Amino acid sequence: MPSACTNGLDIGFASLSYLQIGILGVVQGITELLPISSTAHMRVVPAVLGWRDPGSAFSAAMQLAALAAVVSYFWRDVREVAFGSVAALRRRDYQHQSFRLAVAIVLATIPIGIAGLLLAPVLNACDSPLRGLNVIGVSCLVMAMLLAISELSCKHLRTVGDMRLRDALIVGLAQVGALIPGVSRSGSTLTAALFINFKREEAARFSFLLGLPAIALAGLKELVALLHAHIPAEAWTILLFGIAVASVSAFVAIWGLMRFLERFSAWPFVVYRAALGIFLLVGVYVGMLH
Repeated sequence: MPSACTNGLDIGFASLSYLQIGILGVVQGITELLPISSTAHMRVVPAVLGWRDPGSAFSAAMQLAALAAVVSYFWRDVREVAFGSVAALRRRDYQHQSFRLAVAIVLATIPIGIAGLLLAPVLNACDSPLRGLNVIGVSCLVMAMLLAISELSCKHLRTVGDMRLRDALIVGLAQVGALIPGVSRSGSTLTAALFINFKREEAARFSFLLGLPAIALAGLKELVALLHAHIPAEAWTILLFGIAVASVSAFVAIWGLMRFLERFSAWPFVVYRAALGIFLLVGVYVGMLH
């Protein structure tokens, strides 16, 4: 089913019902913050159920739900970075952990900020080739392989307190990969953090904190684009409903992920991503998915 376009912006979500948007909001909220790619699921679920693709604008705007969930769950960390870094700056204590983490967050955001601006015309275009199911399938398989390697070859010993600016740059560069549908922002940054030997739960924490500006910028940028596109009032109501539902499910996803990684490895995500990638590629090849 073709996507809906307004002023060159893909707004397929506007033609979906509240029930459909509610279901997609739950799926988006859960998969946005787990290392399994929300974009993949935003394409797979509608394709399997015969619904219209909600479009890249929906996926990007849903970043605001992830932002609300991450800030709520890690509020102590966010508050400490915000206020602690300002206090450290006033004291000229540039080695203070809060100040160093604030600098790391800014540094990690620069690569995806530049790449996002350069690739925006392609990423947000109607019927973008990058949202093809075959592209997403390959991305899932590649990320499953990289996550598996990180589990097999890396020592999971470090904490966020051990963070160096070089670590932030590595994770920030990995975050650029999230612009390719199917890679997953949380998946790429979590995998990068595991490769530099962070503990699994600390890698997730590091990933979420460093991703806050990127999540916020992506969501706000899409809202501005939608404002300029003059979409109908009903579309705004549907979008806000989806964001509200996704915020709740995203918070639950963080809570579950942090507790899971405290006790177990990331292998279940490896298996799931590999299975999803194979399903997509086979589905496209046999004509089951379009």
